Amino acid sequence: MKVLIITYYWPNAGGSGVQRWLKFVKYLQGFGIEPIVYTVDNANYEVVDESLLNEIPEGITVLKQSIFEPNNFIKNKNVSTARVSSKPSFIQRTMQYIRGNYFIPDARKYWVKPSVKYLTTYLKENNVDAIITTGPPHSMHLIGMKLKQKIGVKWIADFRDPMSNLFYNSDLLLTNKSKKKLQQLEKEILTTADKVITVSNHIAMEFEKNGVGVAVISNGYDDEVLESKNVSLDAKFTLSHIGLLPTQSNPKILWKVLQELVSENQIFASDLEIHLVGNVSEKVLSSISESRLQKYLKLTKYVSHSRAIALQKQSQVLLLFIPQVDGAKGIVTGKIFEYLVSNRPILAIAPIDGDVTKIISDTKTGTVIGFDDEIQLKSTILELYKQYKEGELKVKPENIDKFHRKNLTQKLSEIIKVLK
Repeated sequence: MKVLIITYYWPNAGGSGVQRWLKFVKYLQGFGIEPIVYTVDNANYEVVDESLLNEIPEGITVLKQSIFEPNNFIKNKNVSTARVSSKPSFIQRTMQYIRGNYFIPDARKYWVKPSVKYLTTYLKENNVDAIITTGPPHSMHLIGMKLKQKIGVKWIADFRDPMSNLFYNSDLLLTNKSKKKLQQLEKEILTTADKVITVSNHIAMEFEKNGVGVAVISNGYDDEVLESKNVSLDAKFTLSHIGLLPTQSNPKILWKVLQELVSENQIFASDLEIHLVGNVSEKVLSSISESRLQKYLKLTKYVSHSRAIALQKQSQVLLLFIPQVDGAKGIVTGKIFEYLVSNRPILAIAPIDGDVTKIISDTKTGTVIGFDDEIQLKSTILELYKQYKEGELKVKPENIDKFHRKNLTQKLSEIIKVLK
């Protein structure tokens, strides 16, 4: 059985967006399914990780077509995106408005028409049993929907995030007309696809209001995270966040509490280090500065996946921040699953009744603090610090096998085979 996977993110792309389908492709053949990947030929990825090219299985067919990206103009003009900007200038706000209202569902929409033309010919000349689209960018789903309507191919739509309730949509200055168009387009995709999959239970429940059945296949971890290497824990009391830290996830409550703790306890202050690894919003850095925590901050630009794993394992505490936006309960950042097997305690600021909370609770890997619970946050940090000073700061994860990429791929393979 063969499936064609349509994805914008593919190595050498870095970040969490590429991991999901790179890992599915790695394991699908073991379940009797041959993957074929269709992706962009000249993408201008925000982050690049050349090491991930080594993880593409030998013999996999990868089809590529060039893409026209209006976003390149924005990058050439040094205009920050809504995800990382602090106080947007007039031109930045204008660009955000144009992006939100003239490029629906996203700025990769110009790849849809040439891709449908190319893939229509390819699918007629090659025996493929189903296609799978993954978004964001959600333009990938438009390719799948048009191919479904044009030639009747079986189609699975994979949503790593929702379309109409994407966490940074609020910064794109969407008009009511544009919001309605996004909602209608999302509903059309959901009701046209033969099967819809997504990454969290809360997203699935929202999608099911459209009268469709939705399967949940979370993100996960793979063998490279489990490799046993000698790890020396940081000497400092490191609170580390690994990965993109956008404006919407700025944990102001954490900076406030840490400011109080360093002013109240000189020993705590001498031990503290805040380690942020990856692209960090200007707004986050501004908040840290306003809280007078700059001297405790260590910034590391984007690192390779293997280096990120090492940094996770040596940190004293791993930080996880869910954006405080509509739909927050369903947001499950990909990094959490590799956090789970780093054997380091997770300190999350997130909805206490969201999917992330259930994952951390079920695996006994950390603590989740509500967005406004300063008292509990301060108490939790002090307890973690106490364990650090006593040499007892550690966790023993439970119930994590279901998040291994191979087990998740088995679940995906069962869905694919039912379509045939």
